[in-house]
Amino acid sequence: MKNIVFDLGGVLFARDKSKCTPELLEFFSFLRAPRMPLFWEEYDRGTSTLEEVTATISGMAAFFSALFGTPLTAALFAMMVEDVGLTFTSAFMPAFTSALIAYGVSLFFGIAPTNFVLNSIPHLTLETALQTALLGIACAAVTRLFCWTLHTLEHGIPKRIPNPWLRAFAGGAAVVAFSYLFGVGRYNGAGMAVIADAVEQGTALPWDFLCKIFLTALTLAVGFKGGEVVPSFYIGATFGCVAGPLLGLPAGFAGAIGLVCVFCGATNALIPSILLGFELFGGQGLELIALGCGVCYMLSGHHGLYSSQTFVTNKLRPEYASHKWRIKLKKKEE
Repeated sequence: MKNIVFDLGGVLFARDKSKCTPELLEFFSFLRAPRMPLFWEEYDRGTSTLEEVTATISGMAAFFSALFGTPLTAALFAMMVEDVGLTFTSAFMPAFTSALIAYGVSLFFGIAPTNFVLNSIPHLTLETALQTALLGIACAAVTRLFCWTLHTLEHGIPKRIPNPWLRAFAGGAAVVAFSYLFGVGRYNGAGMAVIADAVEQGTALPWDFLCKIFLTALTLAVGFKGGEVVPSFYIGATFGCVAGPLLGLPAGFAGAIGLVCVFCGATNALIPSILLGFELFGGQGLELIALGCGVCYMLSGHHGLYSSQTFVTNKLRPEYASHKWRIKLKKKEE
């Protein structure tokens, strides 16, 4: 009930604090959440109208859906990724409609949706649940390493090489050199073939995820543009494929769990990540995938791929917070 009222109230009152009447405050007092209107007063998405927010969310959903062929995940991801813990539910139908249209257009032009076939799926038992939870913990550690490497190089390299042209040249040369050292083509580009091998065939090199983390962070830090979502797929799939058998899980299925878990931890989008597991793998082993996502989400910290992302709720404790809380929490964790 609190969550429903919070979402509705956020839409209605975030832009007009005068609507927080004494009756409304008394109602929230009844719900034992008297500070919510104060949060809404502080809350600001950085756009002038809620219609613009809806349009932005719909555009994000359309691009995500066309790229990966996962319209439901795309709509929920666009609604939830900006503010962790807050769902802009009034944008669902515009976002989902945009995602479906984009998905249809991609099919029209012959772009096949991304999906994988899992060959070995363990039954849901207490043992497999424990194994999955342990893998989720390990994925949370990998997620923290990925995000830390991204942000460290992003801030560190420009300080050491202030000239952007020199930085791009030196960085490009370094990426080429490391690519030859690690294996030409294996860590460049989207790497969907490596992801497919990890998930469907259960094969990956033990150092694949580390090489991808380093080269992705280096490429972005020196000024080149590229994706961060697909690298999270690659990192999670290859790590899960290698770590899963050590815990007693099939390599391919562990790769699938790792793929979704690292995406979840890096984007801080729990529900969309679970739906991603459904749409990518056809619902196979969804309970275990959801368990891994939940564990990784809780333990991956209050950092992520997107520096502008805000945390409306604590990921470990059931409490709301203002934007200022995110800064304080980051400093405390560091």
